[in-house]
Amino acid sequence: MWSDWIQYFQTLEQRPAERLAILVGGLLFFWIIEGAIPLFKLPYRKGKWTHAGVNFVFTVIHLIIHTFLALLIVALSDWCRQAEFGIIYWTNVNTLGTILIGVLALDFSSWLVHWVMHQQKFLWRFHLIHHSDTKVDVTTGLRHHPGDSLLRGLFFLLLIFVSGAPMYSVMMYQTLVVVATAFTHANIKLPTGIDKTISWVLISPNMHKVHHHWKQPYTDSNYGAVFSIWDRLFGTFRTLDVSTIQYGIDRDYPVGKDEDLGLLLKSPFQNKSHE
Repeated sequence: MWSDWIQYFQTLEQRPAERLAILVGGLLFFWIIEGAIPLFKLPYRKGKWTHAGVNFVFTVIHLIIHTFLALLIVALSDWCRQAEFGIIYWTNVNTLGTILIGVLALDFSSWLVHWVMHQQKFLWRFHLIHHSDTKVDVTTGLRHHPGDSLLRGLFFLLLIFVSGAPMYSVMMYQTLVVVATAFTHANIKLPTGIDKTISWVLISPNMHKVHHHWKQPYTDSNYGAVFSIWDRLFGTFRTLDVSTIQYGIDRDYPVGKDEDLGLLLKSPFQNKSHE
């Protein structure tokens, strides 16, 4: 069984259409679910499709950047394997251990880069584009400024280097994070008990919605992408009554400008917020 899964994920990078299908399938699935059981009645100014269109442009840019970064990811993972460099090789773990170390290391990279962008003033300007969305739904998940996307890729490479993650564990994590991102941003209402139970291991929708609350310290909390372990371990876990959450950081954009694509792309080079 392990060999079949390893073979599937080892070569998944070579099948971009299949990877895209996973991304689109996840988005469509949660798009339908959030229409059926919405958490909030979101005040779309120009309609849900217009809002989705703006976020889709950022998604396409994000995918283009990471398509080029994939060349470096494959090369680095192969180098680690050939040089037997990284925690996985130093500890001589079995297949299950390799998967666990690889997946957890890459998830830590997601937590770490997210935390850094909230702490470093210049980098926050790029990440602010994600937080400026006042209608958080499944399309918000990949609303990242190109500068944000590039930094995420660099941290991803750093943790591949440290862990020695082989390509099959890299692709396992990338598949997990794509689905998790759609799930945690989707405007879906889960029973409180279920959401809380999920949050003991994984990032749950309500847990991540706290991160999108406009007011600190809630904005500066719950940085995780897939697993909640890092926020609990480093003391950045926060809870909040979901009914009190208000999205967006209004002081940075005039009303309605959170869907102005041109402004969003150039604003990190002009914006002095959060400083």
